[in-house]
Order: sequence, then structure tokens, then C-alpha cells
Amino acid sequence: KWLEVLGCGVMQPQILRDANISSNNNKAWAFGLGLERLAMILFEIPDIRLFWSQDTRFLEQFESSGSSKIFKFQPFSKYPPVFKDIAFWLGDEFHPNDLAEVVREVAGDLVERVELIDAFTHPKTERESNCFRITYRSMDRSLTDEEINELQAGVREQAETVLGVELR
Repeated sequence: KWLEVLGCGVMQPQILRDANISSNNNKAWAFGLGLERLAMILFEIPDIRLFWSQDTRFLEQFESSGSSKIFKFQPFSKYPPVFKDIAFWLGDEFHPNDLAEVVREVAGDLVERVELIDAFTHPKTERESNCFRITYRSMDRSLTDEEINELQAGVREQAETVLGVELR
């Protein structure tokens, strides 16, 4: 498979004029090294446009971890996410990892992320409440509201019974 790595070309005369260089008898060349193209090969990235995206699913795969190990790019879905929140009063034994486990047991691979988005302590009762956002996304299709609402109902039911929390 062919991949352009080096590039060059004649610069526009206006660029020379803007740099106060006479463009009458002068020509300038620009050369470039396509490091992103080499990274595409090294990390098996399928589309060069990902380098200019601000998609955190792409960017977080290449954050510096202090390791020199090379990780292969993990593809992500082109289908839109569905966000659902769940808020509850904490039980005595609650741990966020337990909620993530319950969510994954109910929804499986359709769960992309479970994250705490709000924590609240009631000023009078001092009870603690958490609100988590669950991101659902399929790798191969758009999810329907009906499908996600059913999964979310299962998550809510399991959170109450398994985790001993009180839904809000």
C-alpha cells in the first residue's frame, strides 16, 4: 500500500514578497516530513483526519504515560452516544466501582463510560447523594431510545437491589 511521507512544492510568490524578498528572480521551495503518516503506520491509525480532531476518544489513547511501550490504536464507534443519568442516596457500603460493574452486567458492551458528575451532601440530614452519567454507544449501529430506556430501567433496578442505594 502506497503512503506519501515526504512532501515538497514551490512557494507562492506572495509569501516571498510578504517576507520582503524579491520574487522576481527568486524561487523558494517548501519541504515537509509527514510524521503523522509514519505514526499512522506505527499505531495502525486508519484515517489521517483523526490527528486534527478534538475527539477525546482518540486523544486519550496517546496521552503520555511515561512508558515507551507502543500501543495500537483502538477503533471507536462512529455512531452517536446516548447519555443517561442516575442519581441516588448512597448506602453504607457503596463504592463507584460497584456501580460500574452493575451497569456493565446489565448493558454489556453498549456501555462506553460511567462517570461521577455530581456529589451532594444534604445540609440538614448530611446524607450523601451521587449522580453518575452513563454513556451508551454501539460500535455498529445507532441505539434506540426504547432500547436504552429498557437498559437504564434495568440499571436502576439493579442499583437499588444489589448496591442498596435509594434512587432519587
